Amino acid sequence: MNLLAPRATTLTPSLTLAIDAKAKKLKAEGVDVCGFGAGEPDFDTPQHIKDAAAAALAAGFTKYTASSGLPELRAAVADKLKKENGLDYKPSQVILNCGAKHSCYNVIIATCGAGDEVLIPAPYWLSYPEMVKLADATPVIVPTQESNGFKLTPEEFRTAMTPATKLIILNSPSNPTGAVYTKEELQALAEVALEEGILILSDEIYEKITYDHTPHVSLASLSKEIYDLTITVNGFSKAYSMTGWRLGYIAAPEPIATAIDSIQSHSTSNPTSFVQKGALAALKGDQSFISDMHRAFVERRAFMHEKLTSIPGVTCVKPMGAFYMLPNISSFGLGSAQFCERLLEEQKVACVPGIAFGSDAHMRLSYACSMENITKGLERIAAFCAGLKA
Repeated sequence: MNLLAPRATTLTPSLTLAIDAKAKKLKAEGVDVCGFGAGEPDFDTPQHIKDAAAAALAAGFTKYTASSGLPELRAAVADKLKKENGLDYKPSQVILNCGAKHSCYNVIIATCGAGDEVLIPAPYWLSYPEMVKLADATPVIVPTQESNGFKLTPEEFRTAMTPATKLIILNSPSNPTGAVYTKEELQALAEVALEEGILILSDEIYEKITYDHTPHVSLASLSKEIYDLTITVNGFSKAYSMTGWRLGYIAAPEPIATAIDSIQSHSTSNPTSFVQKGALAALKGDQSFISDMHRAFVERRAFMHEKLTSIPGVTCVKPMGAFYMLPNISSFGLGSAQFCERLLEEQKVACVPGIAFGSDAHMRLSYACSMENITKGLERIAAFCAGLKA
């Protein structure tokens, strides 16, 4: 008897989590490892957010909430989306989930099934294709070009789509490329989606982290027609350094929001009750933490890009958002998995192979870590690359 459903046998474990776990294990054994793997800010959650969650716990706020989340938090999210993103959603169109990853999964499960195709520009966040497989749909990977900053073009979109295309996933700012689409670029892609009524999952979890005065544009804000095809995903993990709190949200046309609420009611039920009180404090409280964290990312980005591009044989697109670098290491003649494995073994530097993101020519480095780690790690990477060139 086959113990597993076919969908469970096609999944690839998360390489980002695997690399991070291996690096942490080495550190626990006393090895001096420079880790660039995990995609989470290295800043503590702001105190007023922790205080709000602690107060909720102390007050006994530990029971079920509605599966879609606290009404006051759904209203606060809708207000935030209106004021900051130009998106007019009713609270009933906002569903709180157990992290933005869970939000993406719920969107795909609610909208896609067997026979549907989902377009995913590459390099991509590694969980997207696996989520599509879990929905019994087919991920269709659409390679983008390093020469234009890894941004999908309307022509590439139109060439990849078929009568079976149900959904396209757009992530701006992007993990792992750092690409940020302009309003005009988003409009052009949306026009292609409108031609065939293709749904768009707009993953905007890194919206607060852009550089060089590059504005973040919410796709659904562009027109009523685009709004009707778009499901916006966001959350609290990146902007407020709340990765472990596991709270994200979707904002969607009413039928999709209702379906996701129903799915959630039969899977996780509600997101953790007292975490939602912390999120309410995040939205309504002091926002200066975001700009303080952003300043650190600006400094790290500039330093890391300069150092990486000074290494002979390495090229790197400068990211316009998020907190990752995706250097091209193909000139060394190694696949990304072998490159990163040897880098960890020989220089004790943990990076994620680009093959996990759909590009074997690259590796991903997170700069959501200390300048000390970045400086030491880049020196080791330079030494490693020099050894390969010798």
